[in-house]
Amino acid sequence: MQGLVAEGRLELMQVYKLLQYVRHGNKAQIEKMVQLGVPNLINLSEPQEGLSSLHQAAEANDGSMISFLLAQGTLPDLQDKAGCTAAMRAAKLGHYGIIELLGSEGADMKAVDLEGRGVLFYCIYPTEEHLYCLEAALKNGADVNNISHKGKPVLVLACENAEECEEMCIDLLDKGADPDNTDEETGRTALMEAARVGAMTLTRAILQDYGKVNDIDNNKCHAAHFAAEGGFLEVIQLLSAYSADLGMVSADGNTPLHLAATGGFADCCRFLAQRGCNPKLKNEQGLIARLIAKNLGQKAAMKELKKAETLYGKYFEAGETNPNELWALTLHDWSYEHEESLRSSFDMEEDQDDEESHDPVEVISKSTFLSVMMDSGAPVDAEKLNKIFAAHDKKRLGKINITDFFKGLEYLQKAFVNMSYGPKKKKAGKGGKGKKKKGKFVLPFPICTLPPDLVQRRSDGGPPQFMIERYHHFTDTNRFSRDCPPAHPIVDDSAWYMKEPEKAYVNINHCVKRGDLESLSLALSQSVPVDIKDRFYKTPLMTACSSGNYQVVKFLIGQGADVNACDQFKWTPLHHACHAGQVNIISLLVRSRADLDAVAMNGTTPLMRAIESCRPACVEHLLVAGANVDAENNKQQTCLDIARAYGDLRIVCLIEAKLDDPDYVKEDKPQGKPAAPQARSSKDEASASPLSLTPEPVVKKLSQKDSVVFQNARIASGAVHRLNITYVPKKMWGPPVPKREGQRELLPGQADLEEASTSL
Repeated sequence: MQGLVAEGRLELMQVYKLLQYVRHGNKAQIEKMVQLGVPNLINLSEPQEGLSSLHQAAEANDGSMISFLLAQGTLPDLQDKAGCTAAMRAAKLGHYGIIELLGSEGADMKAVDLEGRGVLFYCIYPTEEHLYCLEAALKNGADVNNISHKGKPVLVLACENAEECEEMCIDLLDKGADPDNTDEETGRTALMEAARVGAMTLTRAILQDYGKVNDIDNNKCHAAHFAAEGGFLEVIQLLSAYSADLGMVSADGNTPLHLAATGGFADCCRFLAQRGCNPKLKNEQGLIARLIAKNLGQKAAMKELKKAETLYGKYFEAGETNPNELWALTLHDWSYEHEESLRSSFDMEEDQDDEESHDPVEVISKSTFLSVMMDSGAPVDAEKLNKIFAAHDKKRLGKINITDFFKGLEYLQKAFVNMSYGPKKKKAGKGGKGKKKKGKFVLPFPICTLPPDLVQRRSDGGPPQFMIERYHHFTDTNRFSRDCPPAHPIVDDSAWYMKEPEKAYVNINHCVKRGDLESLSLALSQSVPVDIKDRFYKTPLMTACSSGNYQVVKFLIGQGADVNACDQFKWTPLHHACHAGQVNIISLLVRSRADLDAVAMNGTTPLMRAIESCRPACVEHLLVAGANVDAENNKQQTCLDIARAYGDLRIVCLIEAKLDDPDYVKEDKPQGKPAAPQARSSKDEASASPLSLTPEPVVKKLSQKDSVVFQNARIASGAVHRLNITYVPKKMWGPPVPKREGQRELLPGQADLEEASTSL
């Protein structure tokens, strides 16, 4: 019912005032206006969109207001200028409670808008709220076969979005929607749209509802064309089970096999070729399916199509007997699809003969087999069923094993049954020569991250504290130059009239890597701890040390950052700086009283990390600062062992010089302990066993000799003479080549030019 549009200034002002009261929920003023206002004010609509008070309340999802308006005499079927009722507007926004309320108040759910679309068209959206709206509309009598003026049925529209609205489509079918509804513009049916998106459950529901399986659209495309184009093998198998013609040719000469070859779907190509699709048929471009796969580089599909061409030429062109007849394949696909219902029918039939047995039936008689198959609608006649029974009853016992029948291996080859398309099982490894040896089991080492309960959160419920607010500069780039921004706040008045930018949060360690001191200063001013750890236990100072940002390190230390903080591996900032080889940062940390001999989880010290970085300047700085050279890691390796393993002669010399320094022993001597272990007497050396004296020098010589990196460094430094491996032939064939290493003779003109250039 088209609403009455307000005319005249008085009606217009009162309608807008009424809509305002409806929006604010002022029922007293609404009742007063209805009583004292212009006649029939409650059903008037504004002139621009035709919006009435009922539309306004429906869009606001205000059920109490709708009940109040209906009690005041509002018509439930008022339409706006587009023909939309209040129920349609509510359905578009997913207000299923309003749909139920309007339906209970007698609203017409079969009303259509100016385009012929009913309320169900507005429910086709992929949300649960819209699903509830559709169920409520169907409950109150909405037309499930509603077709718009453009010729599109609501079921076809829902099937177009079946990837997200499959449950809606099934609800429409359950409420009596015609499965053969067709879009007049494209000629596509609901089955084609369901096959196009690969909606297996919906396709089965349409076929079980007796939908036509062999309909074609305006381009003569079959449902199998759309399923093959998307590579949906299960949908193609389902269509074959309902006797679909998989060899249909479209207007452009393409069969489903051509489209499967285009996408490179090898299993689809194999199935379609087995089920009667001609692999040697050419399309309008003169290409067979194999050539299409070859041009697109689809090797797996091309391999299957080549096999299909060989079989097609053998059985259909040469005239040999085909062991896999098309009717047998159709029967196998049908029985594979209806296996559950057929088994229950076989059980019921056998239970009537044998009332005492209640176990599942495996072997049945011929009469039971034939009667159940014919009653269930098998796609073959009784003569062919007798052939199938004879293929299983080779001993002439009059019995058939239904499990063997469903497998189909008694009357079809193994490559043609549906079980051959499942995931292949891995063959068990055979013993002997081809048996692979199992490698050593390596326990996976997960990435250690901070537990969620230990992450420091903001009191206002914002992001974690290691996510800090990014600093925004308020300079207006449209008024001032970006390269020369105004320095004085009186000149730069952008902050007074520019809109305040939205807050953007960034990881504090990302700001450290970029050197964003402004954002760091802003975060510290907002009481963010300077030693806050991110998900990987790294403080900003550790990140600055590992990335080599000296200015940020200096800023953080000035703000009171802990120079001896540890991460999950007990690495300190000095470990990270030594590992990165940053001499300036190491010097700054040492001056800030960082622990020189901090031990990590694997027993390494900062000096060992500096040795591994192969930076002699870092090693020398730590040695001068007093780092312990005799420290050992968990593998019982000293600093000298690590230096020799990494093969840098410069660092080896620095460590050995430190160890040979007589002052080093005095400085490193611990208080309160005797000096006997540091310097032994001749009597102690004589009394010591050979085993206690020999291991250390022998290990050092072996590690130095066996290190390839160490020997390479010696060759590069000239400590070892290089071996001349130049090949000299025993006999020279032909005259010797004259040497042309003399100075090039210059012509008189060229000599003048060179002299002139040198004089200039």
